[in-house]
This record gives sequence, C-alpha cells and structure tokens, in this order.
Amino acid sequence: MCGIVCYMGKRNAKEIILEGLKSLEYRGYDSSGISVLVNGKLKTYKKAGKLDELNFLLKNKKLNSNIGIGHIRWATHGKADDINAHPHVSYDGRISVVHNGIIENYSELKKFLKEKGFEFKSSTDTEVVSNLISYFYKDDLLDAVFKSVELLKGSFALGIISNDENRLIAVRNESPLILGIGENEFILSSDVSSIAHLTKNVIYLKNMDIVDIKKNYSIYNNRKKVEREIERIDIELSSPSKEGYDFFMQKEIYEQPDVIRKNIKSYINNFSIDLKNSFSKDEIKNFNKIYIVACGSAYNAGVVSSYVFEKYAKIPVICDIASEFRYKINFLDEKSLVILISQSGETADTLAVLRNAKKYNAKTLAIVNVYGSSIAREADKTLFINAGNEIAVASTKAYSAQILITELFALDFAYKFGKIEKKEIENILKELKSIPEKIEIILNKKSIIEDFSNIIKNKNHIFYLGRGLDYFSAKEGALKLKEISYIHAESFPAGELKHGTIALIEKDTPIVAISTDEKLTDKMVSNVEEVSARGAFVFSICTEKSKKIEEVSNMSFVLPKTIDIFYPIFSVIVEQLLAYYTSKNKGLDVDKPRNLAKSVTVE
Repeated sequence: MCGIVCYMGKRNAKEIILEGLKSLEYRGYDSSGISVLVNGKLKTYKKAGKLDELNFLLKNKKLNSNIGIGHIRWATHGKADDINAHPHVSYDGRISVVHNGIIENYSELKKFLKEKGFEFKSSTDTEVVSNLISYFYKDDLLDAVFKSVELLKGSFALGIISNDENRLIAVRNESPLILGIGENEFILSSDVSSIAHLTKNVIYLKNMDIVDIKKNYSIYNNRKKVEREIERIDIELSSPSKEGYDFFMQKEIYEQPDVIRKNIKSYINNFSIDLKNSFSKDEIKNFNKIYIVACGSAYNAGVVSSYVFEKYAKIPVICDIASEFRYKINFLDEKSLVILISQSGETADTLAVLRNAKKYNAKTLAIVNVYGSSIAREADKTLFINAGNEIAVASTKAYSAQILITELFALDFAYKFGKIEKKEIENILKELKSIPEKIEIILNKKSIIEDFSNIIKNKNHIFYLGRGLDYFSAKEGALKLKEISYIHAESFPAGELKHGTIALIEKDTPIVAISTDEKLTDKMVSNVEEVSARGAFVFSICTEKSKKIEEVSNMSFVLPKTIDIFYPIFSVIVEQLLAYYTSKNKGLDVDKPRNLAKSVTVE
C-alpha cells in the first residue's frame, strides 16, 4: 500500500517527511520520493527500491524548506522504477503531486491533455493529475485543484504543491488521508503513525475533502468551506490505526490488493512458484489422500481451494470442519496430508486436529497468518498468508489470502505431482499478477453494493445461490452477512432449489445469485427465473461472459475478467462490501459483532 506524508510548518520539511515515510514502510513499497519548495523552486528527488536509496540520494542536499510532499509507492500503473516513482511533476514544471489510489479515467484525461500539447514521461495514472492541475492553473492553485478533482474518477488521496505559491493542498477521496495540526505546523499522512510524534491533534478527512494550507488551514467539500472535528489521539488509539476508515473491517477489505501483491512478491519468482517451505517432489508423490481442515471462513477458503487440487492435481480432496473432523481421523496414516487453515494459528479445534493427525503419522501443512502461533510452530510445514494484523472479527483480507496461498500450494503440488505443465502454471501466474489491480476496480465500483445493502438492511432473511465454485463463494457471503448484520442468511446450491428451498421464497425475498462459470450460466439463469417468478428480488454477481443473468436480475455487479480459480476472490469482495455496508447502515458495531471473538481458542 502506498503512503503519503506532506508537511508545512516551521521545521525542515525534508527531515519530517523522511521520518514519516519511515514509519509507513510496513505497508510495503517499491520506490519513494520527495518534492520540496526551495526559494520558490520545486526540487524533486525519487528513487526505486528501499527508502535507504532515497536517503542516500538526499544525504548531502541541504534543501532548506518548510513545505514539501513525500511518498512511498507500490506499483500499480507502470513498473517500479525511478521514472514511475512519485512525486510526479507537471510537464511545465509548475505542479508536483503525490497520489494514493487509482484514477479510473486517466486514459481519457491523458488523451485530452496530449491534444492540448502536454507530454508525459511516466506510465502512471498520477502524472495525469499534475498535468491536469497545471492545465487549469491560472493564478490560484486551489481553484485549479477544484476544477481538476471534479473531472477525476476513482480513488485518490493527493498532496499538491506549486512553485508559484507557498501553499500545500491535499485531497481525500476513498484513499485515507489524515491531517495533523501542530503549533504553526501541519502534517498530512496516510497513517496516524506518521503524525503522532509531531502532534496528538488530528482530523480524519472525509471523502472529497480538500485541505488548503497556508498560514492556517481550511477544508472544503463541494467547494464549500466545512468544519471537521479535531480528535486527540494517544499511543493506544494510534496503534493499530483505522487509517481514516470508519471501521477496521472497511480498512481490511481495501487492503486486499496489497495483501495479494505482498504474497506475489513473497511466493512468485518471475513466473515460477517458490513457496520456500513446501513439501519436496518425493514427499508429494507419497501422498494418496488430502484433507483440508478449518473453521468458519478458513473452512470456506479451504473448500474453494480444494477445487484447484482436483482440477490440476487430479486428486480427490476431503474438506471438513475441524470440530467434526477431529472425531473421525482414525483412517489417517503416513500417506495422508492434512492441510490446516487458521488466521490466528490458535484455533482450538484446528489445533486439536493437527495434534491428533501427527499421532497417526500424517504429514501436516499449516496455512496461517500469525508468526509464532501454535499451529505454525507445530505443523511439519507452514505457509504464511502475509495478511498483516486483521483487527475486525469478520475475516476479509485473511480469507482472500488463504484462498490464494492454498491455491498456490495446490498448483505447486500438481506440478511436482507431474499433472500440470510449467507453461500452464506460467499462464496462471501471469493472470495472478493482474489480480490486485482488478480488485481495486471492484472496490471502486461500490455504489451499487451500498444501494443493495439499503434494500436488505431491514430484511429478516436472505438467500445466496451458486453452482460449482460459486456455491462455495455463496457460503462465505452468507456467513459474512449473518455474522455482522444479524440477518439470517443461508447459502444453497442453486440446483437444490426445487428440492425444498424454493418453498421459502416469497414476494421481495432478497437473493444473491453468483454466476461466474460460463458453462453453468444457462442453468443459473433458470434458477433466477424460478425465484423471480415467486417475487424474489435478485442481486446477481456475474462476469462479462455470464451477463445473461443480468436480464433476469433486479440488480447486478459485473466482475472484471479473470480465470475460474480467481473468481472466488473477486466475488467474495463484493460480498464483504455488502456485509459491511449492511451492518454499517443498520448502525451496528461492524468490527465487534455480538457474541463473536477474533480468535476462537476454546472448543
């Protein structure tokens, strides 16, 4: 995840910004940069690699300035190099911008600006912003920002300075940005961790807030000056931080692209899988039975991943809930592989299965999030999902990471088992590298999901339908909704409707129908028509190739194109957002639903 630090005040801007960027390193990045205003001239330095590279570049540069913007970047548009690193300066050298998020309509804006004579150096969407502001800039930077922001589509947190004015402007839309207010100084950051050492007084900016800082600060929204509450933070409140989001669950949903990127970086070497702590080829060829065991969302992730084993490794997989499986394991032996999935690594029933499996000499693989946890330490092999701290009780980023890592292991297993060619894996991994950006596209199309959440928030029942992999996704969607909105939600294989479930359908019964498998689209369309004929209100999650279901649905969300094994990651993000907005719109505590705990350490 990218990180922004901007400063204006009485201290040395370069030092403040570099210190702030250091505190954001945990977010992951591949380049960094800084722009400061020195005697009315922009001085910009940026470098690919670690922050140490930028520090070395700036080592002997005094850069006496009290205003500047800084950035650590994780590449989305354009590769990670010096040119694509932020900040980005306009073609005429007047405007410098740092940006978190994605400008969805940057291609159209870039074409427009090129027609006006602007030239571009980078492959990023951000350079469009600096050039757009320059295009509108006459003698008032704030007015140019107003006009530019009105044309931008997507998510963006922006820090902006110009060599024509001693002024710092920032914009927040979807991507978090926090304003710290000190004594005659101001700091803006993506995370309160970069602010707390300077001041305890902060403003969590709202969507479309524009901050104008000169001698003091003003905040505008829709061009009207607004007042925002100044909150006081302390160490306990700032760590862990919601980073400007309303709830940890919302933050963790939006972190999923970066979690996927981190795992790609950790486990993919060019176009080869390198799990570092997997089983050898000889060990894998010894297995004749595979079991995936987990609880809750981790179990649902395991069921999704079992499809990959069976499709590519051509080996049957049994998935079971840990609290049930632990009492029927006397058929395990040294040729059995038991895969245990747990976010915390401390789930009591899953840990019990692990310990009992070892008694039968079965081999065990842990897929967990927490280093040093019991399951991680006791399993024969451990793969970490690298999701970072997940604070909300309802699992989001850990779930998608569990699917990804288990699928990577399944592909590695299939390759070592001699069931899949290297070229096919390369093609899958090529698509995998596009997944984070496609997730961001989903996240930026959330309005229709929020609209549907308002329709269902006062309902007592909702049903999720799917076939094949989509049924497994339906299971997770129903779980998410019920655990944080307290609405009774059930998932069913769509083909089972006529065997009893359809008796529950009446006028205005909400249905979520998931259809990502082109081969099953016609059957899903028939199922939707069956419930629609009985008055159901249908929200479909589909793809470009399964859009026929849109014609028989009341509302639809079309997913970006990918391959079958990655659609469950896409569809669950829509379901997570639906659960989040439903709970929030009901006025519930999204992060701490009643009767639930994050880590279930009792049986």
